[in-house]
Amino acid sequence: MNTNMLYYLMGGSLGAMVIIIIVYVLLSKKMQKSEYKQIQKLQKGTKENKFSTEVLLQKLYITYIKVPFLKRYILKLRRRLEIINIDDEYNTRKDAAKILTRTLALLLPVVVLTIIITSSNYLLMFILLIFELFMIDVLIDGSVDKIDNKILKEQIDFFSEIRHAYHEFNMVEEAIYQVSQDDELNISRQGEKIYEILISDDPETGLEKYYDIAPNSFLKEFAGVSYLTKEFGDRKVDGASLYLKNVNNITQEMQLEILKRDKLNYVFQSLSVISIAPVLLLEPLKNWAIDNFSFTADWYLGKPGLIVQILILIITFLSYILVRKLKDNGSTGMDTKNTENPWQAKLYKKTLIKKIVDLFIPKVGTKEYRKNQQMLKDAASPLKMEWLYINRITLAIVTCIASIFLFSELHVIAINYVYEEPTTDYDIIGGLSERDKLKAMEVTERDNVFLDKFRGKSKVTKEQIKVAVENSELFKEATDEEKTKAVDRIYDKLGIINSEYMQWFELLLAFVFAVVAYMAPIGILMFQCKMRQLEMEDEVMQFQTIILMLMRIERVNVEIILEWLERYSNIFKAPITKCVNNYEAGAWEALEAMKEEISFMPLVRIVESLQAAVEKIPIRDAFDELDSERDYYKERRKESNERLIKRKGMIGKVIGFAPMVSMFVGYLIVPMVFIGLTSMSNSFSSMSSLK
Repeated sequence: MNTNMLYYLMGGSLGAMVIIIIVYVLLSKKMQKSEYKQIQKLQKGTKENKFSTEVLLQKLYITYIKVPFLKRYILKLRRRLEIINIDDEYNTRKDAAKILTRTLALLLPVVVLTIIITSSNYLLMFILLIFELFMIDVLIDGSVDKIDNKILKEQIDFFSEIRHAYHEFNMVEEAIYQVSQDDELNISRQGEKIYEILISDDPETGLEKYYDIAPNSFLKEFAGVSYLTKEFGDRKVDGASLYLKNVNNITQEMQLEILKRDKLNYVFQSLSVISIAPVLLLEPLKNWAIDNFSFTADWYLGKPGLIVQILILIITFLSYILVRKLKDNGSTGMDTKNTENPWQAKLYKKTLIKKIVDLFIPKVGTKEYRKNQQMLKDAASPLKMEWLYINRITLAIVTCIASIFLFSELHVIAINYVYEEPTTDYDIIGGLSERDKLKAMEVTERDNVFLDKFRGKSKVTKEQIKVAVENSELFKEATDEEKTKAVDRIYDKLGIINSEYMQWFELLLAFVFAVVAYMAPIGILMFQCKMRQLEMEDEVMQFQTIILMLMRIERVNVEIILEWLERYSNIFKAPITKCVNNYEAGAWEALEAMKEEISFMPLVRIVESLQAAVEKIPIRDAFDELDSERDYYKERRKESNERLIKRKGMIGKVIGFAPMVSMFVGYLIVPMVFIGLTSMSNSFSSMSSLK
């Protein structure tokens, strides 16, 4: 009876579940009808949820801004997000808190893993934790770059909508206003800002201000072309609107840029992780080698192992920086560092420090000063000359102090290894058994008694150690042969301990390392300059697109074209700026001086065409080949981007894999082969002597 009752209950429960599922499905279908959707839409925003992610992010922002360490990162995020979220404090705070929270969520497990893996090596733990601080900047920059790329992709649809709206209203500002009504898109805020500038009393001043804060150069071009069209009017070219043709040219440029960024992200997406990975594998690799090949313990736990560890960390750090520079070099992302008040500026305000730094900065007007100034411009560095030298001096001082500390630590490690490691008279493949380890530790502890007695006495002889051993209770029952071996062993250990102290050549090495560190910022700037040279062709092709947009607009002259080129230039900014400044004194002469400064032939041809447009022929005729060969230049631009990405990818792979190769070759293969051959040679020598 009880069994039947159980069956009834189970059947009833199953039937009730089926009925509930059927009712749920019917209600779901009913709720999908339009009237219910309309009711839900009306109710949306009127109900208060118990948990709100947006409210939580606002509270987190207030918390982060109060924490000294996190305040630096949240302010850095604000400076970049304020450009994207124009005049929208709520979204700026929300996005900043979201990015920083996600970054901390990704980084904290890595920090915990690092502490667990390196719990037995405090020096390595400290270096890795410092190194992981730099990862915060990378994760933050990557998150903001995603938003920047999202805006760029939104611009494609935005410009497409502009075309339809312009056909409808035939007014630039009205078309922009109509398309900018979608508040959910980031690009809509930019459109509203451009609209406000166009209808303002002083649009030229508003545009100049907008050029400084626009998220990318394509929005600058769009704002400028929209202003010129509103100011001078539109016209038909080959039966089509010139304004819409220019918008189409900007769209094509954006499409090429999006493809370029996507390919660069694909090529470099794993290189940053690959360049960092070796530092997390050092300790597990060392433990594996010691556990399986005990004869390597002397190398891994002694000075040679630590030296190689430090070298791999330095290689990893440099590779990481260079990979970032290589990947970010071609980006058109914003750079707001010039608006910051960094620690260098605060430090330079101190009177004493300012006097010291000024001693290192070359005098204004000297060859070295001009060279460094030009290098900062060529590298598009946000640093000022004073900040550069503060970085160099600080890095040199820190490197010198760190080198002396590391040399001291090497001596301490070597001494501790002698005192703490089990003492054996033979090498074996594999680890010691517990029994053998206990016996070896007894030998070590017995030797330590004599090491403490004679430590610091550099003139100790074997006879003195022999007398101490023979008079000791520890060797009362030992044979003469065991005593002789103990004397030799203690003498060798004592020689190691007494020789481990700071020597003059180590101080000299610390000074040499400081000099290398002092030159490192210059080396990084030179690397960045070389990488930026790869971008020359891409920038000149962008100049051609700008000229193509401007040359058919009425009242546009050579000076206006030069001003536009200066606004969007990066690599060639210095000579173009100089030409613009000297233009009033003589247009032909200013262009001729600019032509003498540059050596890149495609840009030289543009300058020659501008010279022809100054005195001889109209601008439209001077650059007629740009219009007639537009398809050729477009295909050439694609091919140029492919070559650029391929070259950067090859360089990036060499740099990114350098730490991994260094770890496996320098930290595993070479030590094991060298130590194994040395151990075998010693073993064969011992066997030969026994015969």
